[in-house]
Amino acid sequence: MTKIKVGFGFDVHQLREGQPFMLGGVQVPHHAGAFGHSDADVLVHAICDAILGAANLEDIGYHFPNTDDRWKGISSLVLLSECVKLLAGAGWSLGNIDAMLCLEAPKIKPHIPAMKHQIAAAAGISEEDVSIKATTNETMGFIGRQEGVVAYAVCLIEKN
Repeated sequence: MTKIKVGFGFDVHQLREGQPFMLGGVQVPHHAGAFGHSDADVLVHAICDAILGAANLEDIGYHFPNTDDRWKGISSLVLLSECVKLLAGAGWSLGNIDAMLCLEAPKIKPHIPAMKHQIAAAAGISEEDVSIKATTNETMGFIGRQEGVVAYAVCLIEKN
């Protein structure tokens, strides 16, 4: 019998005027972007936490702390590749990723194919194994006021 596990990830970043907006490894044109220690790619961070959590390997902050200058401004796709290496080192392989972005603007649909391509390449899986969806918060709360962005992700891993 094959052993499988599911992981869940969540991340949130505040939006700041004039910051680049990296989502899924793609710079999305917008007047504001996510702010953080790395490139603040909320989508990739949630995916990293889903992968690490599935294999019981702590979380993204444990492996890539925001107090370590090695990770300052780094592409989150590098962090994703490192998470997949940690996963493989523990004897697991990644099956699929399903992710959800929650933000009011900008519209994400036109950027999803490029995001899927970037994430699949960094994770070493097929684009057909990466699902990305987006929704709004119906103008409610900090998301509705366009003060922040949230991402959720789940993944399936399989024991090698």
